[in-house]
Amino acid sequence: MKTLKDLLNINLDKKMRLVVVAANDNEVIEAVNEAQELNIIDAILIGDSKEIISILDEKKLNIELFNIIDEKDMVSAAEIGVKMVSDGEADFIMKGLIDTSLLLKAVLNKEWGLRTDSLLSHVMVYEVASYSKLIYLTDGGMNLEPNLEEKKKIIENAAKVARSMGNEKIKVAALAAKEKVNPKMKATVEADQLKTQYKNGEFSKDIIVDGPLALDLALSKEAAEIKKIDSEVAGDIDILLVPNIEMGNGIGKTITYLANGKSAGVVMGAKVPIVLVSRADDHESKLYSIALGAVVAR
Repeated sequence: MKTLKDLLNINLDKKMRLVVVAANDNEVIEAVNEAQELNIIDAILIGDSKEIISILDEKKLNIELFNIIDEKDMVSAAEIGVKMVSDGEADFIMKGLIDTSLLLKAVLNKEWGLRTDSLLSHVMVYEVASYSKLIYLTDGGMNLEPNLEEKKKIIENAAKVARSMGNEKIKVAALAAKEKVNPKMKATVEADQLKTQYKNGEFSKDIIVDGPLALDLALSKEAAEIKKIDSEVAGDIDILLVPNIEMGNGIGKTITYLANGKSAGVVMGAKVPIVLVSRADDHESKLYSIALGAVVAR
């Protein structure tokens, strides 16, 4: 897929069942409704049923199209939603007005949660007019300063998203402030180690990793040529792996607010994708995130 809009036109064979925890939110319901109209999902809304119905009435939406479960308590709502996925009654899950920590606590419950041996990590997919394809940015939302083994899992999580979007070869740039290894700069050392792991065949076969790479080298073949950098991925990356949450957050916000980038995001590493949207996200971003979650879940 070249654009996020492609997500809205994909044929999934069947609609994915989305459960929304604490769904009594205007913009979330609007995005969920549009995703239903596009035949991407069937929606299960958990939360204060009076508030949910009031929003549906206000927006003149058909209440009969929604499965509404009344549960005002946030902890209980999260438990119901996660158990529905665990029991096969829903295909993926979305955060509404619940705190992220409460939802993730339910997701990670050892008895009935959605734990795997992987690491939970956030993957943002960005569409920017100045770049030739979609950019998968990870992890600017969950892991503060991942270690080498965690970075490997973060790459594999992001690759699953890229794979679901049709990518056959997935090029990863392990970012740092410079392209030369400096023992005093942990990001450069671990980026070089990830590259070595790739060369030793320790990643999935369709993943290509290079690093350390500064951001200009990752995004620009011209910059790589000027600096005489011989790289398999420079100027043609799919995944930007950041060394810490500050860099990821900064790049993501820069794309959104200075480059007018469009975006979608999911949390990977659980048994199903988790759609975590920010209140600051616009309606379009929420819709794309739901569609992305459906494609990954499928």
